Amino acid sequence: MAALRFVRSVLKSFQAESGLEPRLFGENIRVTAAEPGRVDFELDIKKEHTNRLDIIHGGTIASMVDLGGSLAVASRGLFATGVSTDLNVTYLNSGGQVGDVLKAVVKCDKFGKTLAYTSIQFTNAKGEIAARGSHTKYVALAWKHPQNIVEELSPHRKQ
Repeated sequence: MAALRFVRSVLKSFQAESGLEPRLFGENIRVTAAEPGRVDFELDIKKEHTNRLDIIHGGTIASMVDLGGSLAVASRGLFATGVSTDLNVTYLNSGGQVGDVLKAVVKCDKFGKTLAYTSIQFTNAKGEIAARGSHTKYVALAWKHPQNIVEELSPHRKQ
């Protein structure tokens, strides 16, 4: 429960402080589950998320890879989630159209003192894999943030 609460607080910070996330996603994105190293989130697809074919725009999905990587890092306890060094997206099927929900599961595959590696998979309303991606974050400076709770969310912590 601590991971879910913390990840939602990081998303709220992105929505309050960033220029992109509040404009692109607004209140249409939500974290549905989180545990150390994994976050589930979803987007209600609106017109502003689509391309001229009236399906979700690849750029919207790429932005979700970026945000998802940050949320996966947050699930390990870093409030400041670092900066991107690499981002990749592979599109497999349509992500959906207005009114659909695009679901994402993102994992923090490796979490180090300097870099964090994340991977993400998107599922459309038909249950098909719509896209998958990866996101590498430089996190060395993020370890100094006063709102971090890394020890509390450590998978090696005894409960």
